[in-house]
Amino acid sequence: MAEMENSKDLISVLWNGADILRSKMDANEYKDYLLGIVFYKYLSDSFLIRVYDLLNDDKPENLKDALEAYKEALADESAEELKEQIKLECHYVIEPELTYTFFAEMAKNNSFNREQLQKAFNNIEQSDPLFADLFTDIDLYSNRLGAGDQKQSDTISSLIKEIDKADLLNTDADVLGNAYEYLIGQFASETGKKAGEFYTPQAVSKILTRIAIAGQEKRRGLSVYDPCMGSGSLLLNAKKYASEPEYIRYYGQELMTSTYNLARMNMFLHGITPENQKLRNGDTLDEDWPTGEETDFNMVLMNPPYSAKWSAAAGFLQDERFSDYGVLAPKSKADYAFLLHGLYHLKSNGTMAIVLPHGVLFRGAAEGKIREKLLRSGNIYAVIGLPANLFYNTSIPTCIIVLKKHRDGRDVLFIDASKKFEKGKRQNAMTDEHIDAVIDLYKNRETVDKESFLASFEDIEKNDFNLNIPRYVDNFEKEEEVDLNALLTDMRKTDEELENVHQDFVSLLKELTSSDENIMASLNDLIGRIER
Repeated sequence: MAEMENSKDLISVLWNGADILRSKMDANEYKDYLLGIVFYKYLSDSFLIRVYDLLNDDKPENLKDALEAYKEALADESAEELKEQIKLECHYVIEPELTYTFFAEMAKNNSFNREQLQKAFNNIEQSDPLFADLFTDIDLYSNRLGAGDQKQSDTISSLIKEIDKADLLNTDADVLGNAYEYLIGQFASETGKKAGEFYTPQAVSKILTRIAIAGQEKRRGLSVYDPCMGSGSLLLNAKKYASEPEYIRYYGQELMTSTYNLARMNMFLHGITPENQKLRNGDTLDEDWPTGEETDFNMVLMNPPYSAKWSAAAGFLQDERFSDYGVLAPKSKADYAFLLHGLYHLKSNGTMAIVLPHGVLFRGAAEGKIREKLLRSGNIYAVIGLPANLFYNTSIPTCIIVLKKHRDGRDVLFIDASKKFEKGKRQNAMTDEHIDAVIDLYKNRETVDKESFLASFEDIEKNDFNLNIPRYVDNFEKEEEVDLNALLTDMRKTDEELENVHQDFVSLLKELTSSDENIMASLNDLIGRIER
């Protein structure tokens, strides 16, 4: 419960920080400032706590005590030794006057200048390749922060004071990581369309992860790969379901630099050690990665951009990811290029789960050929239809395709989860009950009326390899049978009531009088028409 409270407090402090910027710029911009400065506080606080622990083998009462102890230690002749040890552990060293704690004091005394924060960012970026260019999206000199040097510094100063209320000293990594995730989700909601670039709704993340990890929960050294990782939240879900989360190795690639930086921060805030995270900024389809010593993974999770354009250059027919299929995904729709990339990087006993638009289930031409080859090879294990309007960047209904490398059967489980949602103002949402119901259907792998259908290879062949879910799961609700006698009785009753009202109305009209002959003539004419 305390953890929940702690998380709530943290979220409200961070959200108040967002309020300082909300009137100046849109969510897609201010998320970089807020999340970047929170991350710098995390680095600074973690550093001071670790220094204090090295010096006193204890946790400090507060960060000011830790900063004082650090300053004293730097005056000692063993200062270099301390710096070396802390650099080895944290991968960075922060000078006392560049700690967040020092900045917060300066901000309270109205003597903070953003130059100091810029210097602090630069020092972190240069301390280790892990942090290279990490803060490039945070423009501390932007006119959006205010007109002129003083106003811009004041805005950053207000933000530093507000975020300083977040007590990271007594917050464990999961609470902080979850608060960060929550913020990313809130920004996704405010940003609307652009959010698709960096966020997969938690319900979809949970389904993808629980499916891909099923049967592998106890594996030590589990490897998980997301070639379109966004802010990394889909990758990080694996932690929640693994019995030895500290041994998971995370591999992720992201095209957008600002989103890639967000993912790097997200990893650290969830307490993932540098040696367990291998993230890269690059174009997944244009250049295959990873190609080094580890190239296939226990779990592949993907929520790629839907029906994106790609080059589909002829040279890709020689690329090992696509060469077995004889054709390439069309230029206008890279969906199958992403799917085949993920499948190529899957271990022979692993599981892959990918979200795509329904078109991949039935479109013909090159996509039809690729789909047929996958089905003949037994690679497609399950197809799950999701509710419409779950995502921030599209209202179209999507589906999850589950793939395996080598298995004996070629049957496919179809699940129709399109009605498992709660209606929301902007987005629909799936509750934990909905998610559990989908996972149960997936694990039981059998036909359930109106919910799922286990199709044999022959069933699929008869359907010309079309995987459109309504062909297999009939969720048509029969209308209630109508009782004709009851209906006739109701109609007679209604007729009688109408007749009574009609007669009452005529009686009322007959009571009306006027000394004007024309009016009386018109009134009698009207009565005559009604009585006809």
